[in-house]
Amino acid sequence: MKYGNDMNYWMKLSIEYANQRNYLDDLFKVYPTVPEGIRDINNNIWNEVEKAFKKKDNIKLLKNLFEFDLFPIKDSYVAYLKRDISALERNPATISRLSGRLYEMGLNKIYEHCSEPKETNRQIGPLFKRWLKSKVLGVELLKLDRFLKTKENAVLDASDEEMKSFAKEKLNYKHDKGLDFVAYFNGKYVIGEAKFLTDFGGHQNAQFNDAIATIKTKNVNAVKIAILDGVLYIKGNNKMHRSITGKLKEGNIMSSLVLREFLYQL
Repeated sequence: MKYGNDMNYWMKLSIEYANQRNYLDDLFKVYPTVPEGIRDINNNIWNEVEKAFKKKDNIKLLKNLFEFDLFPIKDSYVAYLKRDISALERNPATISRLSGRLYEMGLNKIYEHCSEPKETNRQIGPLFKRWLKSKVLGVELLKLDRFLKTKENAVLDASDEEMKSFAKEKLNYKHDKGLDFVAYFNGKYVIGEAKFLTDFGGHQNAQFNDAIATIKTKNVNAVKIAILDGVLYIKGNNKMHRSITGKLKEGNIMSSLVLREFLYQL
């Protein structure tokens, strides 16, 4: 697949990086997505689960399992019951159906599912900021009071909401979403969102759209960028790749792995 000369240089560089070099190996430095250890299971609650399981006390079994972060079976009705415990008494058929699946699983499997590690994609958010804090961009990370005064290249060290507030007050940023990145380079402010898009579809498309919405905001007194990594750079007929090589081809979309070079050339 060939790309026209009108494509954003940094996006083109990112696509080439992903398709010609050890992109995933290098990306692991930014997003070291190692699953966490198993979830802690409260022994007292687990003892109650075992008792209810052995007595076939359906309501007590479900009530105790609702105490854990993770319910052992995926079912569309579980969230409702967790939020309205009184519904357990009023819906005997639903309770029997859920309990039947639990008895079929057995205690060992129930324990295994309740203690599963957190999903990797839930942990991705803070990793980009942790990477920045290792000073990979070669500049200081400054808290807001110092960042406001600096004339040197710097990155703002703040929460997403604090970054959004700063951008609203100082840079005329009017988008609702928080920001992952605010920097000052060569006399210019830079704002952006960082996402690691691990797959196509659903939630990942929403993440992609969030980042794109940031670079589409009008009248912002800053350079707007989308720091995107992952499947969008896979050449092919997928929706994300079609977007970035089509209607978004002139946008400041780039991998975190070319971010430093982009900032220093501003």
